Amino acid sequence: MKRRNFLEKTLATSGALLVPGATVAAINNKEAVPIDKNDNETVFDEVIIERPVSGKPHQGKVLAVIQPHCDDIPIFAGGTVAKLIDEGYTGYLIRTTNDDAAGSGKNYGEVVANNEADTEAVARVLGLKKTYHLNYRNHNMDENNIQEIKARMIFLIRMLKIDTVICYDPWAPYENNPDHYITGRAVEAAITPAASHLDYPEHLDLVKPHSVAERYFFTRRGPQYVNRIVDISKYIDKKVESNMVNVTQGPAGNNGSILRKKLAAEGKSLPILGDDDRTADFNYIKHFVLDIESPRLRFAPSDKKIGEKYGLEWAERFHYIGPLHSNQDDYITKNAVPLKR
Repeated sequence: MKRRNFLEKTLATSGALLVPGATVAAINNKEAVPIDKNDNETVFDEVIIERPVSGKPHQGKVLAVIQPHCDDIPIFAGGTVAKLIDEGYTGYLIRTTNDDAAGSGKNYGEVVANNEADTEAVARVLGLKKTYHLNYRNHNMDENNIQEIKARMIFLIRMLKIDTVICYDPWAPYENNPDHYITGRAVEAAITPAASHLDYPEHLDLVKPHSVAERYFFTRRGPQYVNRIVDISKYIDKKVESNMVNVTQGPAGNNGSILRKKLAAEGKSLPILGDDDRTADFNYIKHFVLDIESPRLRFAPSDKKIGEKYGLEWAERFHYIGPLHSNQDDYITKNAVPLKR
């Protein structure tokens, strides 16, 4: 398939690399949608639908939720974070900037403090154990040495024994915010060295090498390689709540109650916003930010429309990288014989 035709089909499916008319095959609690293997632009064999699992299948695992700004994770991955925490992960939130160039406040210090407070509130709503603020200047992460950012990430991976990461996709082609792509690239660059004894050996007096097994990468602009759809229908209200506490910046927060008051001043009302501020904020986020106005407010497809493509009520999409399957282990299992004594 020519590149132009491929991109047209990609854009038509909002970035999910699906072949029109593809069927779904069941794989335990997940489902796979086949992709055209003859297309040299396609790098994944299937799209996995990840559904909620009962119990605590991830008990003992550690999740790192990494964002440059206080509103990134709630907007793009809040449902998946809530799902994984509910399934047993211990989670940590890492914010790379201090958000000094965005948000509300009477002065520079108040803007920084308000964004930090919102970040901590998001962590509490999503059930994350602790927040780490790296405090790089907002919108200026490309002026920092990526080796320094990587070294800090490696130390956190080792110290927290991180198994799974959720972060901006380092390979998203049309991301124009340096905070987003530098954070993603630093995280990706840190993941392999974190397992090595040779990188930053001075760490090893305090921490041991540790491997990250899984990455969930999200993006906000343009097409993206998508090979995992996470069913967040059960967690959509938790995602909304994580956006409600993020009031100092972003499209969510208290913008619903602000719109409700604006309409009232004009002698109008919008039934979907309800009769009180909390209902207005909740419904505005759920129905406008995450659905109706998502392309304008988040530069991303509606969570509801993503879900509908896969027979789900609400969903988030990711470029997922997990452990590589060992064909050697399969071969040993099939062919190993007892030693002759």
